[in-house]
Amino acid sequence: MTWLEVSLTVDGEMAEAVAEVLARYIPDGVVIESTAVAAEADDEGGHAVGPLRVCGYLPMDASLEDTRRRIEEGLWYLGRIRPLPAPVFKPFEEINWVEAWKEHYHPIPVGERLIIVPAWLETPPGNRIPIRIDPGMAFGTGTHPTTQLCLELLDRFDGRELPTGYQVLDIGCGSGILAAAALKLGASYALGVDIDPLAVEASRSNAEANAVGERLDVGVGSVAEVRCGQFAIRQAELVFANILAPIILRLFNDGLTELVKPSGILILSGILAEQADEIIAAAAQHGLQLIERRQVGDWVALASKPV
Repeated sequence: MTWLEVSLTVDGEMAEAVAEVLARYIPDGVVIESTAVAAEADDEGGHAVGPLRVCGYLPMDASLEDTRRRIEEGLWYLGRIRPLPAPVFKPFEEINWVEAWKEHYHPIPVGERLIIVPAWLETPPGNRIPIRIDPGMAFGTGTHPTTQLCLELLDRFDGRELPTGYQVLDIGCGSGILAAAALKLGASYALGVDIDPLAVEASRSNAEANAVGERLDVGVGSVAEVRCGQFAIRQAELVFANILAPIILRLFNDGLTELVKPSGILILSGILAEQADEIIAAAAQHGLQLIERRQVGDWVALASKPV
């Protein structure tokens, strides 16, 4: 069977957003591949440098033209947020999908103690704690700066600012990578919620791959559902919201800060640098004090505490 490959080469900040648009219309999955990998002497897995190539494959059937138009339309709207190159379309003969897309993923060291490992690879030697992730339909594969910034802050606060056996809430959990990482560090329990049922299933699968499934609950929902008691906990010492700035602002109004225990920490990411001041100001209006800000490229993550 002949397929139509669609691809865009973009910087790291836009790769997952482009992948999300493509994944709406590509049933066999989307690949984010590095165009180059660099490694230092003490670098256990290497790291991506330069732009990333996002690609997927459409069956060349009767619905092809309609699907192609929808993809182009979705990318056009995304390009209004930040300019994108035009997608490249080219025919491609059928290949073994199960193995081909896996070739583009490699272990990624994050922070001082963690390393993200694709689920089908062996854990690299060393003392880092592996977070095994099977990239699928959900966000949070660990390749995007927003996810890495959250993991760095988790690594920073675990064992220092957070109490022993702390609990975690992840709003918009995606693949479940943040909750799994926290449980493999010092957390005793985590709840992940997402409005996408596919993300909930991905989180559950990744929790099992990391042997933390018994301590992670996942479900469909967001701030409102947590607050009204639909899940086992309504508050936690560590709360994540790695989404997008406009959604974070809305979640503040929904009661996001009420999910953070008085001695807890709220980690926010998915924020562009030019949006950070607005998020910091909104957090302050809702009783939070900024304790740390980290930035990679155009993306910012913020850690705050209740005043």
